[in-house]
Amino acid sequence: MSRPERLVVVLGTGTEVGKTWVSCRLLELLRSDGVRVAARKPAQSFDPPGPGSAPPTDADVLAAASGEPPGEVCPPHRSYALALAPPMAAARLGQPAIRLESLVAELRWPNGVGVGLVETAGGVRSPLADDADGAALAHRVAADLAVLVADAGLGTVHAVRSSAPALAPLPLVVVLNRFDERDPLHRDNREWLSQRDGFDVVTDVADVAARLSR
Repeated sequence: MSRPERLVVVLGTGTEVGKTWVSCRLLELLRSDGVRVAARKPAQSFDPPGPGSAPPTDADVLAAASGEPPGEVCPPHRSYALALAPPMAAARLGQPAIRLESLVAELRWPNGVGVGLVETAGGVRSPLADDADGAALAHRVAADLAVLVADAGLGTVHAVRSSAPALAPLPLVVVLNRFDERDPLHRDNREWLSQRDGFDVVTDVADVAARLSR
């Protein structure tokens, strides 16, 4: 087991901004460029499946994109069938408290991985463990790149400005997900964040993949 050549942590400005979609697209693009990838979801929580229904978890979707078994992406004991922040779900389900150092110790990588991707849960400051949030994990693993996924629409400037300081001084790229060039608000948000605030902003995951493929 060894550390990937490059370690990327994907975080969001909040829930439902498309972290998993961006992560999967990035993994697929890197694989198509011949980069060996691996994905990790340190802890996940989700709505319990209904009768006869078991929709895929984030780990299932990430595993399909990276070509790994879901149990390698997220250890089974870190999957919590309750849609709350993982440490809250664990407590509600009577499971042991989650500690940051335990999550880090469980991030095991095969030899020869070019890009290792770690996807957090919820927003940058959402609890990932009882003693840490997504930002703390990104710092603890010394991410080579933090990818901050944000929605492109109303509220984006505030969300990015509020989230980014917690990740400094890690290298950061902001992905405006669901960006529509025809939408003036989307264009204004991109220009404000990049030109006024100085963020490295992209609207296409291929731009992130190209940087990691160099």
